[in-house]
Amino acid sequence: MASVTIHKAKTELSKLIARVEAGEEIIIARGDVPVAKLIAIAGPAVQRAPGKWKGRISLPDPPFAALSEEELADWEGAYETPF
Repeated sequence: MASVTIHKAKTELSKLIARVEAGEEIIIARGDVPVAKLIAIAGPAVQRAPGKWKGRISLPDPPFAALSEEELADWEGAYETPF
């Protein structure tokens, strides 16, 4: 784990961030006393692969497939209002 002074951290922040993104942790010190740790928030981005779950999961029938014609008409608003 590398250690840098506050002054060096201010002048080379973009370089330090690049090192942190590469997986390194940086200690920031005031003189010889460590005061902060610079670490990455999240790990490296995972490359997504299309079709990764194909064949592993199944989805139910469409939600309206199980409705009768009368229920479907009611759902679509083709019923008479009682008013």
